[in-house]
Amino acid sequence: MSKLVGLQEAMSRLDEAWADAGDSTDLSREQLLAVNEALGVVRRRLDAVHVDVAASISRESRPELGAEGLAKQQGFRSPAKLIAATVGVSTGDASRLVSVGEATAPRTDLLGARLPARYPLVRAALAAGEIGAQAASLIIGLLERCRVAAGAERVAEGERVLTAAAAGLALDEVRTLIVRAEAWLDPDGVEPRSDEQRSRRSLTMFERDGMLHLSAQLDAETAAPLVTAIRGYVTAAFAARKDAPDVDAPDVDRRTIPMLQADALSAVCAHILGCENRRLPLAGATVIVRMTLDDLESGTGSATIDGIDQPISVGVARRMAAGGGVIPCVLGGDSEILDWGREKRLFTRAQRLALVERDGGCAMCGLPPGMTKAHHIRWWRRDRGPTDLSNGVLLCESCHHRIHDNGWEVRIDGAGVSARVWFIPPAYVDASRTPRLGGRARFDIAA
Repeated sequence: MSKLVGLQEAMSRLDEAWADAGDSTDLSREQLLAVNEALGVVRRRLDAVHVDVAASISRESRPELGAEGLAKQQGFRSPAKLIAATVGVSTGDASRLVSVGEATAPRTDLLGARLPARYPLVRAALAAGEIGAQAASLIIGLLERCRVAAGAERVAEGERVLTAAAAGLALDEVRTLIVRAEAWLDPDGVEPRSDEQRSRRSLTMFERDGMLHLSAQLDAETAAPLVTAIRGYVTAAFAARKDAPDVDAPDVDRRTIPMLQADALSAVCAHILGCENRRLPLAGATVIVRMTLDDLESGTGSATIDGIDQPISVGVARRMAAGGGVIPCVLGGDSEILDWGREKRLFTRAQRLALVERDGGCAMCGLPPGMTKAHHIRWWRRDRGPTDLSNGVLLCESCHHRIHDNGWEVRIDGAGVSARVWFIPPAYVDASRTPRLGGRARFDIAA
């Protein structure tokens, strides 16, 4: 099926979803979901057509054509300028369409024989409407950066894994996927990137209109304790707010999250200056750095920090662990007993660390570990569920309520920290009740 035919079919699907409603306010909930899904398909199908057109415009505007190039004939300096003015997007967005189109277009050799696209699997995913142009651009950009260091075979494997994993993800989640995949494709590049990022760390302060303005740019190592402490403070504040006896009282905490984060920074700094208060309300916040035993022993590879997407080198991980206030989670070594059956009602600290390793935070929406709690899948009292890893899942408060109130089911496949978490939607969300992968496995390219 050609890309244009696919676009036409997607438009027909949108017409069917809209049915006889006059405008969006006339749509039922079922129609709204169907229309929203159809719009996504149309957008991705349109991207597939547009990148091909952009590549052709670029080819017809190549420099060797001089004044006869298509863009210059139309009064534009470049094909990206022509596309931007015509479509109404930025020049950067237009350049992205051109670069994706060129990377996924069929090629010819010097004798005119046809060659496959440089990234055929990305082209196929675009054509099938599985990913859009922006996701394709992120994947292609990563593969191009790692092409020399990783080699053709590993880049091809990376293309296969990334195009499959990116389908169905929001663009922010694709960016997280790309960050993790770069450490997998080019592990030797993690330490130089960490050093370069650390050299660019900065914090500037200035006063204006009676307010102090802070602007910070921090590498992962520098940011880890700051992020963990602030998130812990915010989580503790929300927990205290939830336990307040009278939510309508005038003195109830109604600070917004940005306000709480500002107060957290002030509280941490005040504690450092005074050092009289030995415990801040940080909800047990701890910086956890994760690495494999093989990487720890060899000194190569990469490590990750809970709550921060950017991987770090094993050297940085060792340095952080040596500094105190950090728990290194080494996978593959000995650990405490993690399954306690019915002997304990609450999950232990060791179990929670293992759940963090498996789920990466809220297993459903991805919020950081400090904003989650360990919950029994089969309830402790009602279902006699054990306090085991196979019966536990990390969830934020919203997702916990969503699962119980809306009829979602949770399934754990496998055992220990390598198990996978699946969320099964109710029939009114998905008639086929297709399981949706959750937890860290969504972004674990190396696995």
